[in-house]
Amino acid sequence: MTAILEDIKKSFVHKIMSMRMNNGEEGKVMKNAYDPTEIQVASGIGVLDCADLLGDSMSNSCDIQSLRVFTATWNVAGISPSSDLNLDNLLQIHRESDIYVLGFQEMVPLNAGNVLVIEDKGSAAKWLSLISQSLNKATNNEYSTPNRSSTNSNSFERKFSGSGSMFLQRTSLKAASRNFRSESRRKFKSCNCATIEPERKSYGKDSCFACQKSKSNGFEDPSSSEEDDNTNSVAADVSIVTPTSKNQHLRYSLIKSKQMVGLFVTIWVKKELVPLIGHLRTSCISRGILGYLGNKGCISVSMTFKQTSLCFVCSHLASGEKEGDELRRNSDVIEILKSTQFPKICKISNSNVPDKILDHDRVIWLGDLNYRIALSYHETKKLLEQNDWDALLNKDQLKIEREAGRVFEGWKEGRIYFPPTYKYSYNSDMYAGDTLKSKSKRRTPAWCDRILWYGEGIHQKSYTRWDSRFSDHRPVLYKKTDCDC
Repeated sequence: MTAILEDIKKSFVHKIMSMRMNNGEEGKVMKNAYDPTEIQVASGIGVLDCADLLGDSMSNSCDIQSLRVFTATWNVAGISPSSDLNLDNLLQIHRESDIYVLGFQEMVPLNAGNVLVIEDKGSAAKWLSLISQSLNKATNNEYSTPNRSSTNSNSFERKFSGSGSMFLQRTSLKAASRNFRSESRRKFKSCNCATIEPERKSYGKDSCFACQKSKSNGFEDPSSSEEDDNTNSVAADVSIVTPTSKNQHLRYSLIKSKQMVGLFVTIWVKKELVPLIGHLRTSCISRGILGYLGNKGCISVSMTFKQTSLCFVCSHLASGEKEGDELRRNSDVIEILKSTQFPKICKISNSNVPDKILDHDRVIWLGDLNYRIALSYHETKKLLEQNDWDALLNKDQLKIEREAGRVFEGWKEGRIYFPPTYKYSYNSDMYAGDTLKSKSKRRTPAWCDRILWYGEGIHQKSYTRWDSRFSDHRPVLYKKTDCDC
């Protein structure tokens, strides 16, 4: 009893300190941005009854662990990053999380070449390198880093011309991903029940975690179309940071990187937590041109952490600010939830590992959802100048559609305390409508970029944006400091 009271006391003090720290701003991130979300996870030992928190995936006797999850979504407008782009503030590395989930939209220009012919994987490899530089900053002295004084800072964009030109050392996205993993990809994709079977003997035959070793060894996720399986990917220079052999020095390991045209998802986990990840699977749904092409749609990633199933959905929904366009976005969401199907990975017949999005214990949906503000440009601008967030939010299409029960029923979103994230003039803090004379090209400012969650045991600690001028969207950040697993 004394131990329980002490834990409650510590939790209370932590919350008070977090509230105090969130009263001010720090760096380039809007306020309320600095506490990671925690997802409580079940370890399968102990006596604390958490069945109500974790549902059917849990035993009635288990221990609770908080998992800090950082999530960000960013439409990068088809712009390839330069080698000197610093992501420290975006990733808030001074306040570590256990898992980082980053979703990008318009990773490449959405032209016919990228949509119909071959996806350009070069930008994705560059982003992986930049993300690793920030997350693994404490160990960067162990990396082999070229002399920047003799290297063009824009060497990513350097091209060749003529038969006598030299190629830079380049690598495919598959090779780039391998550079940042501390474990083999096959291990993540296989059923990891056998590795933890001894401490889970109390679970019944219907539990995935009771899989016998003989049944699960070497059983690999049959899903295909992974971006890092594509050996024909457009190469990218990722020589800025090259981890040493076996990558055992990395503090954060890449466990997933997946691209579908302009959509890109990458997930990083603290190295010591990597053995607890299993059943890693992906599913892609195209909702673009004619309802079939990948310029719009989603990438969903499913995995287990200990006994808790987690799902991350990164989407880019139908664009347009005409009346009725919000219904197309609703249709995209409904079709994604209906059509997403993760491959079965456990060989037992009654596995608890889910194959549909809403069957997971915890789901986080992030992306450029493209919902607009149902006001004219001038009405919206006037309210923006008055900082009248309540009036603007009352006209937010996503809020309207959710409250009407037409989309995302049962989902939650944090309170928005930041300005609309779209559409800005490039390299400017001004909205594009302030600098464009043509009404046809003008876009009404809107909160297009959003993050929502589904399931019990997720407690948001911050929901904000990062004021980067990199693209015409501002990235949105979401930290959950109580995600129960």
